[in-house]
Amino acid sequence: MALENLRDLYVDKLKDLYSAENQIIKALPRMIKNASSPALQQALQDHLTVTETQAQRLEEIAANLGERAKGKKCAGMEGLLEEGKELLKEKADADVFDAGIIAAAQSVEHYEIAGYGTAVAWAKLLGHNAAAELLQQSLDEEKEADQTLSSIAESWINEMAVDEQDEMEDEEDTEEEQEPAMTSTWKA
Repeated sequence: MALENLRDLYVDKLKDLYSAENQIIKALPRMIKNASSPALQQALQDHLTVTETQAQRLEEIAANLGERAKGKKCAGMEGLLEEGKELLKEKADADVFDAGIIAAAQSVEHYEIAGYGTAVAWAKLLGHNAAAELLQQSLDEEKEADQTLSSIAESWINEMAVDEQDEMEDEEDTEEEQEPAMTSTWKA
């Protein structure tokens, strides 16, 4: 597709967002399964439902333009989700793991916030006010999801992850104190 004007760029952005949302729909169940905090699991589950609605909105907006929402792979989201997959392969304490899941999810949210913000601005500029309202709704939902994740992280998960680090350091200090001091047998 040649990008000859702002409308073309806008349609391209809609397709990019649609691809991103569908990639997220596939990735979220894995994150939910790997999260240990019930509050985090619920927040991710709730956002999965919202994400499915957002994808439907994008289909509706594209159809109203006489376009299909499909046809583009969002490489940015693919990269962010790949980083999340790498995290899921790591071995970590549950609270540390949850903190990492939140960080990965917030990277996704921030990417979406940027994309939806741009799409809202272009829809308004092009006079697509109904689409702008739908896109604004998705933008607001992404901001809310980000805020929810921040709230969960700041209320206890990050603190628990720090406590895990402190406990590990305390255990290492105790082990060092228990080991007999090594003395040198070298004589000068």
